[in-house]
Amino acid sequence: MAFLALLALCVLAFMFSVRFGELRLGLPEIVTTLWRRDGGLDYQILWYIRLPRVLLGALVGASFAVSGVILQGVLRNPLASPGIIGVSAGGGLAGIVVMVLLPRHGGAMVPAAFAGSLLAALLVYVLSWKRGVSTIRLILAGVAVSAMLGALSSAVLLFNAEKAGGVLDFTIGSLSTRSWRHVEQVWPYMALGLLMAQALCGRLNILALGDDVAVGLGLQVERVRVALLATAALLAAAAVSAVGLLGFVGLIAPHLARMVIGSDNRFLLPAAALLGATLVMACDSVGRVVMPPSELPVGIIMAMVGPPFFLWLLRKVSYEA
Repeated sequence: MAFLALLALCVLAFMFSVRFGELRLGLPEIVTTLWRRDGGLDYQILWYIRLPRVLLGALVGASFAVSGVILQGVLRNPLASPGIIGVSAGGGLAGIVVMVLLPRHGGAMVPAAFAGSLLAALLVYVLSWKRGVSTIRLILAGVAVSAMLGALSSAVLLFNAEKAGGVLDFTIGSLSTRSWRHVEQVWPYMALGLLMAQALCGRLNILALGDDVAVGLGLQVERVRVALLATAALLAAAAVSAVGLLGFVGLIAPHLARMVIGSDNRFLLPAAALLGATLVMACDSVGRVVMPPSELPVGIIMAMVGPPFFLWLLRKVSYEA
């Protein structure tokens, strides 16, 4: 029942996002327009603007959410997420370098972002390790690495100011002007990452029991940990390359899913994916309708929703510790 409720919520967010905007269409109009493919204004808006934007938002939300579940499980830290511990910043730096310095090599965006995200995740993990990983060290290391990578990104933009204007949406996190081309560029990476995550969910459950127990059960802990970190980095990198530095999705969606489904990663991963997709589509819809005819990027809406949730979670974790 919980999965059906989450799926229904995701479908409602999808329909709301497709229906509302500067041009509002009823559901019968949407179905009729897409079925007839008459090439009129309504069809152009639905097929070439709204549908790719909404589908990409769903894919981005699912990818960030599953990446967050993996990072929280591998690092055994409920505050871990791609944005907070520097994974998104690593991918963002690589993406900015490609966009600003190598604009003719746009096809290298996802591989470059993957390399940056993976290196950032490994760096944070190494810096926070001292006879184990503690919550405080992990958060501090993540903040430090994110700040360092953010400074490098700012330096790249500063020394290439004439090209920085086109990167503004990327630094905020936006689905504006996204098309089928963007969906085609990233969906194979996202599909691969989601399949890898689901295939490794059983090992993630074992890893959550602790290294000693996992070794006793025959798990090759370090290999599994690296494979999971690579999967989380791939998902975060693909999402960052598509929408930019969108924060808090990988923190909020896993916790909401855990409240509904529980901590078994076999069910938590797909539930978090649905909630992540719902969250991004809903926030993007709000950004499009709250200030017509202008729109607020989805990153700004998430930045309004995310910090209160993070502060509540931080107080909750501190209390339980």
